[in-house]
Amino acid sequence: MTGYVMFRKDRLGRRGGGVILYIKESIQAYEIKLEKEAECEEAVWCNIVTGHSTLTVGLVYRSPNISMEECISECSRYASRFMVYISIVLMCYTNPAH
Repeated sequence: MTGYVMFRKDRLGRRGGGVILYIKESIQAYEIKLEKEAECEEAVWCNIVTGHSTLTVGLVYRSPNISMEECISECSRYASRFMVYISIVLMCYTNPAH
């Protein structure tokens, strides 16, 4: 998309899946890359610089097999490795039967 920076994390070993985050080019942002990402397998983490502070955003796919509470807990534990304050955006894709 023109005018936006793309941050993505593809699903490994299977077709489809993954997450993608677009941030406007005029906003200073950079991806946080960590060595081990097993807890949040399909997630992308970015820092957005806002004046004198930094906002950390995590975009996470939640499998239907995992409860919302468990997902939030795992993501919070994961994010606590690199941030004091976090914002988490959880996404769930549901494919209804036709």
